[in-house]
Amino acid sequence: MSDTAIVTKDTVKSRIKEPKRFKVLILNDDYTPMDFVIAILVTIFKHSETSAAKIMMQVHNEGRAVVASGSREEMERNVQLLHEHGLWATLQRDDKI
Repeated sequence: MSDTAIVTKDTVKSRIKEPKRFKVLILNDDYTPMDFVIAILVTIFKHSETSAAKIMMQVHNEGRAVVASGSREEMERNVQLLHEHGLWATLQRDDKI
């Protein structure tokens, strides 16, 4: 007899971990016009006008809102892009996904 182990699908699946997901939060400030925020959300994140307006109002009322989620590298690029446009943004690990 051989000492070869049999690997089943269940064994392999238990060893594979999904990559961590991150989210971009845009933060409220007292300087940026609301129309500019909506334009950025439509242009960069491909939100609809309605979705962008809803997110912008959440930022205005609650101080922040999630605008995107994905891989760490992609979300770091998005935060940098928002900073280049003069918006306050941050990256946060998304434990819900």
